[in-house]
Amino acid sequence: MRYPAYPQYKDSGVTWLGDVPEHWEVKRLKIAAHLCNKKVEADEENPLPYLGMKNIESWSGKLLPIDSDLVPSGVANYFSKGTTLFGKLRPYLAKACNPDFGGLCSTELLVIQAKDFDCHALLYWLLADGSIKLVDSSTYGSKMPRANWDFIGNCQLPLPPLAEQTAIADFLDRETGRIDTLVVKKRKLVELLKEKRSALISCTVTRGLPADVARESGLEPHTRFIQSGVEWLGEVPEGWGALPLRRLIKYVKTGGTPTGAEEHHFENEGFNWYSPSDFSEAVYLGSSTRALSEEGKTEVRIFPPLTVLLVGIGATIGKAGLAQLESSCNQQINGIVCDINLDPGFATYYLKTMRDFIVKCGKYTTILIINQDKTKNLIFTVPPITEQIAIAIYLDRETFKIDRLIKKVETAIARLQEYRTALITAAVTGKIDIRGAP
Repeated sequence: MRYPAYPQYKDSGVTWLGDVPEHWEVKRLKIAAHLCNKKVEADEENPLPYLGMKNIESWSGKLLPIDSDLVPSGVANYFSKGTTLFGKLRPYLAKACNPDFGGLCSTELLVIQAKDFDCHALLYWLLADGSIKLVDSSTYGSKMPRANWDFIGNCQLPLPPLAEQTAIADFLDRETGRIDTLVVKKRKLVELLKEKRSALISCTVTRGLPADVARESGLEPHTRFIQSGVEWLGEVPEGWGALPLRRLIKYVKTGGTPTGAEEHHFENEGFNWYSPSDFSEAVYLGSSTRALSEEGKTEVRIFPPLTVLLVGIGATIGKAGLAQLESSCNQQINGIVCDINLDPGFATYYLKTMRDFIVKCGKYTTILIINQDKTKNLIFTVPPITEQIAIAIYLDRETFKIDRLIKKVETAIARLQEYRTALITAAVTGKIDIRGAP
């Protein structure tokens, strides 16, 4: 929808604002509002609702569910109904809200009491993209960069008449609400598509190809199933085996890091050196985030093309990917080189279905870890090699279709969020006149 512009504008004198409607004022935040800095000790005898960073949704200002039994330890900020909370830590600068109740909050949230602002309108002014970027530019500290009130309070914000502020806030509530509803629906669709993808992989690598696809591949569809002898695996097609991975591979070896991991070991267009952050839901690994120089390459184990890489430690344990080219990896990853009885593509898809089981295996130690011996003991279904190859080809084709749909929906979500951001900025800076909006 196209919205009209105001009849006359003036220079605001503020870079990110540009021109503003002629009848609007521009004031420093500390003039139009003040900081409430009341620190209190949590009282277990008379607990108040507590808001942490995790209870505020980024960019939207919406509150997420609160644990009513949570009592923070130490000092917290007190806030009353009608105040605006604004996160000052860099990762959370876009976390702000207007609680309709009083309580306690993290000391990393500034409690702002509006004077010349409608408190709900102030929330949109603070969440405007230009405002966030300006505050972000002021953050200091290396480990946990944060902004402070001295800078934020001196930021200049546009100040329409109070009735107009309320109209803008109401307009943005309505329009962003519509956008947010669409985003929620599309995110749900992405979740469903990912569930469909996982179910397709799991069913195919443990039960075989659909009958029509099997016939197209020159294979007989499976009509009889037997118990695999593995509790989590259940029944498998008659004629398939169930063997420990050690019986199906040449070797499993762990990757490594060049001694000292110095700058000369790496270069932008070098040799792929995978780390856990390079793994996703995709089966085939792309270029690694960090690459090795020729010197770095001499200090690590090199894996041949079509090595299956499995994250063996940490939060991403169990993630798997297939390196199509000669490559290397760090010590958090196990490289699995298959023999002639195990197709690398099939093996990677199969490992995708095993992640929950692998995580459980890793929990028997202080940190999540699955070493080479445990990796070798993983039980694999073993269709004939021709069928493994056919399964991998079928899953490549079908997961590509699903992934393409997921990407299309995610692109739509990104555009909706961009439009949401642009709409807020246009409204709070007066680039559109919403006074006559339906």
